[in-house]
Amino acid sequence: MNYRTGQIVEGKVTGIQPYGAFVSLDSHTTGLIHISEISDGFVKDISRFVHVGETVRVKIMEYDPHANQAKLSLKAVRRTHTRNRRRPVMAKASLPVMKIGFRSIARKMPEWIAEAQKEENE
Repeated sequence: MNYRTGQIVEGKVTGIQPYGAFVSLDSHTTGLIHISEISDGFVKDISRFVHVGETVRVKIMEYDPHANQAKLSLKAVRRTHTRNRRRPVMAKASLPVMKIGFRSIARKMPEWIAEAQKEENE
């Protein structure tokens, strides 16, 4: 099958490692969902998000047709799904302005730590 970057496809999880999950897209094509592409939040244990044998919808971030390998994203599909939901329309003036950088990370860090501690205690 011909795959292309940006395409959303289904595949079967064939293996889980600490750094990511391997996915079979078809009998000739495999891919990896790197741990950074599992979720927007902190991911301590990938098996809390996907399981071997599970069918998942993923977005193809990169595809190498010569090697029949793809870099995949689970969180990009979730973002697309969330973006497509109807939301109330807000005036532009009321939208917050977010600067990306170390301050943003510093503000999110307590939330990530609390989330990680909660997962550890479960």
